[in-house]
Amino acid sequence: MDQHLMWAADGVAIGIVLVAGLADWKRSRRTDLDDSGWMPWRGIQIVAIFAAIAFAILAMHG
Repeated sequence: MDQHLMWAADGVAIGIVLVAGLADWKRSRRTDLDDSGWMPWRGIQIVAIFAAIAFAILAMHG
């Protein structure tokens, strides 16, 4: 049961990685340079990558 939860959490973390990557790509290609935004998408993506790796390791271990 716990292994299924770890794989589900890994899937959520990978989804966050993809969404944050897309948002950062979109932010880097904006036309109005003064409209900077307030979300640290790159930082969110890096944290989600580490979380996905950790959940994958825990799921494989269990």
